[in-house]
Amino acid sequence: MVVAALFFYLFAGICVASAFMVIAAKNPVHSVLFLILAFVNAAGLFVMMGAEFLAMILIVVYVGAVAVLFLFVVMMLDVDFAELKQGVLQYLPIGMLIGGIFLAELLLVVGAWSIGPGIPQAISAPIPATMPNTQAIGAVLYTKYVYFFEAAGLILLVAMVGAIVLTLHHRERVRRQSIAAQVARSPEMSIEIRQVRPGQGLGEGA
Repeated sequence: MVVAALFFYLFAGICVASAFMVIAAKNPVHSVLFLILAFVNAAGLFVMMGAEFLAMILIVVYVGAVAVLFLFVVMMLDVDFAELKQGVLQYLPIGMLIGGIFLAELLLVVGAWSIGPGIPQAISAPIPATMPNTQAIGAVLYTKYVYFFEAAGLILLVAMVGAIVLTLHHRERVRRQSIAAQVARSPEMSIEIRQVRPGQGLGEGA
């Protein structure tokens, strides 16, 4: 029990510290690396809770795909963050006002939070020991929370389309593919048949 508590505090402490460094690091590459570290420690916490499937999904999907993709995008874009940070101080009062409102709401929620008398009876029955972790997650996710799952997918789709639209820049003097022009091409537009007499070159008039 003591070893489990030590590992819990180890994973939780590193996860919280890494999450703080994600927003505190000045270099965006370092922020992505701290994000990967936070994901790994969160996976360790999932393993301690018995949710090994969620831990593997967190490692494979988020660390192996999303976080690495963020890292590659940040490194390839070579964004001048010093230029982006110019003029940030003029938005500081508005940011402090919004942050104060959020802090007041959190304090109100925590101060007034209490467990209702009917909550313990409303908790669902525990997962049977014979049911695997993956099957239990699928049974809950695609039955009770299927609409929330679909709504999350739609939100991610909208976010992906918005990111593509915001980052798509058309450069001048670059030849682009036009699907409509390619589909509308006819054999007469693509092929020119020339009658070449013997001894006459293509450069000469027909």
